[in-house]
Amino acid sequence: MTGVQTCAIPICFVGAGAMPMRHGLTLGEMGLWFVRSLQLDVDYQVIAMRGWLPEAAPGHGWPLGERSWINPSPNAPNLSMARCYAGTVMLEGTTLSEGRGTTRPLELFGAPDIAPRQIMAKMRQIAPEWLQGCALRECWFEPTFHKHAGKLCAGLQIHVEDAHYAHDSFKPWRLQALAFKALRLLQPDYSLWRDFAYEYEHDRLAIDLINGGEGLRHWVDDAEASPSDLDALAKSDEAAWLEQCEALLLYRA
Repeated sequence: MTGVQTCAIPICFVGAGAMPMRHGLTLGEMGLWFVRSLQLDVDYQVIAMRGWLPEAAPGHGWPLGERSWINPSPNAPNLSMARCYAGTVMLEGTTLSEGRGTTRPLELFGAPDIAPRQIMAKMRQIAPEWLQGCALRECWFEPTFHKHAGKLCAGLQIHVEDAHYAHDSFKPWRLQALAFKALRLLQPDYSLWRDFAYEYEHDRLAIDLINGGEGLRHWVDDAEASPSDLDALAKSDEAAWLEQCEALLLYRA
């Protein structure tokens, strides 16, 4: 999602030498990061684009009405998916459907045995500030393939288009983490975490592989852990990433 999910604030655990899910870099800037971080001995230079303003609304780096969307993946059909992906990619580490087999993959999530209205209410109760910048809507869908194929799923869709979207306040990683937390609080014994091989990895749970560590999963599963606890884990990494990237940014307001 590089060059599309542009923003100043990356959201995830960074860790040593790791890149966050919502990194805010273009492909060219990402290349600069790899050269520096991996100490690559290559002749690498970026020819900067002219007139590209990553912070300019409404596209925030994607020139709406000027460039056609071409799917980089069968499950990446539009800009809304790209905006949500930094959070909804975590669904791949769970038993919840991420919408594969529907027309809105990675913009919605659900399962046959959850109560989305209660989940949404619980999310608003425990961390309403993490719901900013988007609109959540209760929905039902039936995947034609992948998880829960052929079953009616109850779930939530994340709307990040038109007036619903506020680029600077949308927190996709925290939003999806909050949904997991709400489900865990409502259904403590729910089989949430995917426990089979993922991306050629057999020794770690998929959710830990996606997040670069166990912190997110432990926070969700700990009934006493609060949103401020997750913020405490993440904010230092976010600040460290911003410091790492300061010298790499080619496009500034």
